[in-house]
Amino acid sequence: MSASIDRRLPWQVPVMQAPIGPAATPALAAAVSEAGGIGSLGASWTAPNVLRSQIRDIRQATDRPFCVNLVLAFEQEERLEIAVAEGVELISFSWGVRADLVGRAHAAGCLVMAQAGSLAEASAGVRAGCDIVLAQGVEAGGHVQGEVAMLALVRELSTVLPVPVIAAGGIAETRGARAALAAGAIGVAMGTRFLATPEADVHPDWTARLVDASAADTVLTGCFDGGWPGAPHRVLRNTTYRRWDEAGRPSAGSRPGEGDIVAHHDGVDVERYAADEPRRATTGDPEAMCLYAGEGVGFVTSVEPAADVVSRIAGGLTGCP
Repeated sequence: MSASIDRRLPWQVPVMQAPIGPAATPALAAAVSEAGGIGSLGASWTAPNVLRSQIRDIRQATDRPFCVNLVLAFEQEERLEIAVAEGVELISFSWGVRADLVGRAHAAGCLVMAQAGSLAEASAGVRAGCDIVLAQGVEAGGHVQGEVAMLALVRELSTVLPVPVIAAGGIAETRGARAALAAGAIGVAMGTRFLATPEADVHPDWTARLVDASAADTVLTGCFDGGWPGAPHRVLRNTTYRRWDEAGRPSAGSRPGEGDIVAHHDGVDVERYAADEPRRATTGDPEAMCLYAGEGVGFVTSVEPAADVVSRIAGGLTGCP
């Protein structure tokens, strides 16, 4: 790795843990940052008081920088205020960008990253003042902004943008990471690979599916839209998806089993087609829930400590430009 990479972001190695929603625990973010990468909290639906506590938990575990991600399809002003007040070094915005929020983060001394699935989205992020663009390819797991493959998107954005680009989408091993850097990225963000770590809050049934799955087991769909309609997402095919698919993919209101309670978490019922993923404490039928996974899932063959993932990927990037 060249020294120029280290100067662009507050990391020691060009590996970032993507903001994987509730699965991204403080322990996971801290482990990635402590290993020299950048850990992230997916804070978009976290209660503000809980977010403050999570940030402080990370501070107790590491003095290394980390990121808080906020999805701008939802109101995030209060969460942003907490993150900047607590001195979070990197704020990332996805599913939209707002110059006023970028300015607020900059005023607090934060670096700001915008997630983009297209040149238009990336350009909007630059115009809003973002320091970095995360190029999310269509191979990514979770909610997917664009329709362009990761390598093609990285090549385009790294050629025309005046800011550095981080690659995301389908990267779960060293060869994929090296290809992303060769295409012009300064580093990589991985989500699915960090789901299969002991630090992630992931139900064991979901972990087992991740370890056994291949890229062909994933699908980009609108099936699990409860709580976030209209946002495409890549998941593992499961019983809920297959029932819906076999029924002809009917729209909301006429889907098979709609309204069924398939699981429970912290005393809250989880309905079929909800966007909620199964966590360790989830009870019921976690297999029927939303099982996010990217196309790199075939390279996830074991549960591995987060620090080991960072070390292995970073070791394979030694000497990359």
